[in-house]
Amino acid sequence: MDYATNSRPLLQDTDDRETDSDAFLDANYAGSINASSSNIPDAAKEHHATETRVVASGQQHRVAPSDKYNYTYAVFYLMGMTTMVPWNFFVTAEEYWQYKFRNLTTNSTSELTPRQLEFQSDLSIAAAVPGVVFLILNACVGHKIPLHLRMNGSLVMMLLIMIGTTALVRVDTDQWQDGFFHLTMLTVVIINSFSAILTGGLFGIAGQFSAHYMTAAVSGQALGGIFSALADIIALTFASNPTTTAFVFFIIGCLVLLLSLVAYVVMSRTLFFKYYTCSKALMKSSLEADPGARDLVPRVEPRFPTVLWKIWLYGFSEWLVFVTTLSIYPAVTVLVGSQNHGRPWNDVYFLPVVNYLLFNTGDYLGRVFAGMFEWPWNNPILIGVLTIARIGFVPAMLLCNITQRHNFPVLIHSDYMFIVLMAAFALSNGYLANIALIGAPRTVEGHEREMASSMMAAFLGVGLACGSAISLMIIEMIK
Repeated sequence: MDYATNSRPLLQDTDDRETDSDAFLDANYAGSINASSSNIPDAAKEHHATETRVVASGQQHRVAPSDKYNYTYAVFYLMGMTTMVPWNFFVTAEEYWQYKFRNLTTNSTSELTPRQLEFQSDLSIAAAVPGVVFLILNACVGHKIPLHLRMNGSLVMMLLIMIGTTALVRVDTDQWQDGFFHLTMLTVVIINSFSAILTGGLFGIAGQFSAHYMTAAVSGQALGGIFSALADIIALTFASNPTTTAFVFFIIGCLVLLLSLVAYVVMSRTLFFKYYTCSKALMKSSLEADPGARDLVPRVEPRFPTVLWKIWLYGFSEWLVFVTTLSIYPAVTVLVGSQNHGRPWNDVYFLPVVNYLLFNTGDYLGRVFAGMFEWPWNNPILIGVLTIARIGFVPAMLLCNITQRHNFPVLIHSDYMFIVLMAAFALSNGYLANIALIGAPRTVEGHEREMASSMMAAFLGVGLACGSAISLMIIEMIK
């Protein structure tokens, strides 16, 4: 590769501040490369061959390899989608689950069984609780486990479990509905555990790049929701029954996971990726090879309490955003029906379009806008106030046209008002969630960024779990 034509100066990135250890890495590491390559590990040979320095206005700057064809950026998007594949594909297949847990005696769809009514809440809890546990573990001890093992291992396990879920679509489970329910919940617990490991690892990696790579990761999560909603709508349009729809739907999910696995393996071998993620290992190697340098720059490890103190306001906002969202979406919003009936839009497409496609589109746009404007990333108090104000969506949604066993008055009958509420709800979710994720790594030192980003992922996971538990209580109130 012609490095001269495939590089860019890494000068004054908005969020890339050099610490003392980073500055030493620039000087000592580059010097040791120029002197000899014997102290560089084999995995870093390519880095050694292309590292260079420039001098501008009497000041030295690192020169970073470019993200050729924006491949790494695109993979961050794809990986963001992939972290949400288990959640999006399980939660969006609403018609399939309603069919699997239908009343076999009457075969009626007008009155939901307790299993049908509570399934979304049960699904949310089964997904969120293990997610919280593994996100917290990742924030605390994830850096001790090799990155490739966390990422590749999680992707492989998620793919295998999704293949098993797809195979179960073709199995007649009418005579063992309870057993199938418990098997499904166990599957959700396991696949979301690996999804949490993947999410924590991805956020930790993204925190080492510039801000728009974090935006790509979190926007990809919302884009995954759009993708799954569109896949479900297309399957509904062309499939003849719920099982055929779900079979096609889950096969698409398997293909996304397989593509992500291949794309990540390729990305991890690129010079651009190694430049940002291997610097700590290279510095350590250089220090071990030069005992004199070890005395000059002691090894700096991030401290959990210190990082937590710096980012707790951002973490609180991230937590509350998802507590508010999961308390009513999708467990409550999925019960909101159209005010009219008798047409395909009202009876078939209203739920997947408004509840899933609209929400995920608004969530995606909110995250993109947050990455564009980046306001108010440096004012965590204002972010917290806006997040608290967002709680007002909960009572508003409960007053919409909930059709099943409704103990609340219906004050918002109009489909259009529900659509407006859902759009604002989704936009605010994406915007505030991304602003908090962008702001947190910028408030810490360079060596603390990976831990800060992983901790934000843990706050997100705790918010999902708390919101899911609240949604179950709200469902009991609705009955």
